[in-house]
Amino acid sequence: MGHLRSQGAITKEPERGATIPGVDDVRVGFAGLGIMGAPMAGHLLRAGVPLTVWNRSPAPALALEAAGARRAVDVLDLFERSDVVVLMPANADALDDVLAALGDRRSELLAGRTVVNTGTVAPERSRALPERVSADGGVLVEAPVSGSRRPAEEAALVGMTAGARDAVERVTPLLRHFCASTTFCGEVPAALTTKLAVNTFLIALMTGLAESFHFAAAHGLDPTLLREVLDSGQVSSPISRVKSAELVDQDWAPRASLADVLMNASLMTDAARAAGIASPLLDVCRDLCAEGVERGDGGLDVAAVVRTITDRSARESVPPPEKTPQEAR
Repeated sequence: MGHLRSQGAITKEPERGATIPGVDDVRVGFAGLGIMGAPMAGHLLRAGVPLTVWNRSPAPALALEAAGARRAVDVLDLFERSDVVVLMPANADALDDVLAALGDRRSELLAGRTVVNTGTVAPERSRALPERVSADGGVLVEAPVSGSRRPAEEAALVGMTAGARDAVERVTPLLRHFCASTTFCGEVPAALTTKLAVNTFLIALMTGLAESFHFAAAHGLDPTLLREVLDSGQVSSPISRVKSAELVDQDWAPRASLADVLMNASLMTDAARAAGIASPLLDVCRDLCAEGVERGDGGLDVAAVVRTITDRSARESVPPPEKTPQEAR
């Protein structure tokens, strides 16, 4: 059973996959069928939600069409067929491109519709979206999700929502089809700011874990033993267990790509600068991710940042400090 947190209040949700009267018959459009977007849309489809999909590259949309979704020929067609449009853009520019594609039919196609942005963009860019959408009669709900490919496939994402409370409450039952929980954060851009705060911890955890395995390897330790100890201790978590397994197996298939993590880290350090605060751990993590992308690992999973750390060790090759006369005795 999932739960919806509402500024301190917890309300009981229906069983996952259950029909939600007045919601599951709403026509839903979904644009952005990448590593996470495709499984998110798939959960809506399997729940019986009337679904139309669109993606820049057609392959993921064709796969969902084969499973029973309707495939829009373009963004205009997507909005025409939908009451609620869920967007999972790769970045802010992709989000802007979708809205710009409405062209001179913008007022017609936004009026009366709810646009739900589940992607990650800079909070300051998101701040302007509600007014941009409402100017043409629509409503914007900010709903970024925390997680990667596996939680998306398992409908175990963590959703954060912001916007007009009534609009958020209308779309939350749809989010439950791919989120294990949702938390209402307040006005836009509070949900995205919350996600960046969460990612501050996640990125530090993932890069720290990679360094832990690098440290162990450099000292001749068996990585499977390190994994066993980490998975058994207080620091163990679902994400650490997944990433530990990837590091042991050197499995770099992207669940959360290094390039995407770099994009998030850059948003976070930019937000920190704008707030006038220090971000020492984030700065190091961002630089490591940037080095990894530069070495050609951007399409690999973030766990592959261990390769960048290994490169640094080889490049720096810092000799141990010489002993002092007292230590030499």
